[in-house]
Amino acid sequence: MELLTKEYKGANYISGPLIFVEGGKRFSYNAMVEVLLPNGEVRTGQVLEVSSEYACIEVLEQTAGLEVVQITVRLKEEVARLSVSRDMVGRVFNGRGEPIDGLPEVIAEKRMEITGTPINPVSRAKPNEFIQTGISSIDGNNTLVRGQKLPIFSGAGLPANELASQILRQSTVLGEETQFVVVFAAMGITQREASFFLRSFEDSGATGKAVCFLNLADDPTIERLLTPRFALTVAEYLAFERDYHVLVILTDMTNYCEALREISTAREEIPGRRGYPGYMYSDLASLYERAGRIKGKKGSITQIPILTMPDDDITHPIADLTGYITEGQIVLSRHLHHAGVYPPIDVLLCLSRLMNNGIGAGKTRKDHRQVVDQLYACYAHGRDLRRLIAIVGGEALSELDKKYLRFAEAFENGFIGQGDTNRTIEDTLNLAWRLLKMFPGSELHRINREVITEYFEEILEEAPSPYYKPEETMP
Repeated sequence: MELLTKEYKGANYISGPLIFVEGGKRFSYNAMVEVLLPNGEVRTGQVLEVSSEYACIEVLEQTAGLEVVQITVRLKEEVARLSVSRDMVGRVFNGRGEPIDGLPEVIAEKRMEITGTPINPVSRAKPNEFIQTGISSIDGNNTLVRGQKLPIFSGAGLPANELASQILRQSTVLGEETQFVVVFAAMGITQREASFFLRSFEDSGATGKAVCFLNLADDPTIERLLTPRFALTVAEYLAFERDYHVLVILTDMTNYCEALREISTAREEIPGRRGYPGYMYSDLASLYERAGRIKGKKGSITQIPILTMPDDDITHPIADLTGYITEGQIVLSRHLHHAGVYPPIDVLLCLSRLMNNGIGAGKTRKDHRQVVDQLYACYAHGRDLRRLIAIVGGEALSELDKKYLRFAEAFENGFIGQGDTNRTIEDTLNLAWRLLKMFPGSELHRINREVITEYFEEILEEAPSPYYKPEETMP
């Protein structure tokens, strides 16, 4: 029976985490409701769909024990909102935005819709400020800029979490006394992974500048669809209303998409690629596009989503759609990981589409673009020679070919494989020059003579690379 208070007694049927209420057309899309049981227990739900016949409601807790004729569904709030405050910095919440750190509830400064407000494309400011992560293969080859969304494509067992932790510890903006506020959202991660991140925050002193939302593997699956939206709502408040520079880390987007597929199946929707719903692209875009900068606002949101590619397949729908929406990707290599290289970033598969906006004179260094282009060319040639040797052997290699092979090894072990160290952009570019000294100047086709003359003599005065041989100095 429908009441004036938008309360409905009984349900039509229950499917997995979903309740279908016949005649619930007065509920609004995304409304928050309460599911009341006869014993007085109250569970929370959200309206996923409203039609002329029924309302589809997702229950954030377990649906076990619910009986269709005995429950009551009552409107709680027209739109899902989150109480936000600057006091949320340094706090830990569950996937529903409830404190789990033993501290009191947050005193709200504002209530905000968790779906966010789309940024007018005309109001978007162009991301062009270099973020120094301290990781050479990112700062040098795939530069991150403020307001960008740059995902990490990982495989099962690869150290994506360790890399993300290192980025959030080391990230800074050159020329400013800027410290990022970190908003961390975990979806379907294990207790061990959650402990790793919390311990990492504590050890690095980042706990006081982080807001954490944790949806663990044993938490309700449906909660994973809300967790990133709660996190991004906090990020938008801190960035655009409190002028913070916010770094958002979302892990693992694969778990999010699996939850999306599970709910789609329960709703008996027509599946798309590999069983994922056809609207997964727009759903992911509704999360990723909440990053950026707004003209006239001092704050910004920079996103680093992490996703695990099933079977290391970069063409999998999750990775494929994420690559379309975001501005590049950082791809981790299983081969480099097995070789003991950390971070195992395969720079030839990586891309930062906004890199050119954040590098050059006045931002990093004027030789940056040319040096990186030369690194790519030399490393790609060295990897091609490795494959050639596997087929025909190395007896016919010239001395120059052998230099390219040595460079590829030196680049992986000395440049990409930096371990848990923090390098400035100056350190990264200087190291690149030392590695390039393995070649005669005639091989540096991507760098003009003016840049070679200006920087090469300066780098020569510094300590050489362990792979540098004096007789191979450029003329």
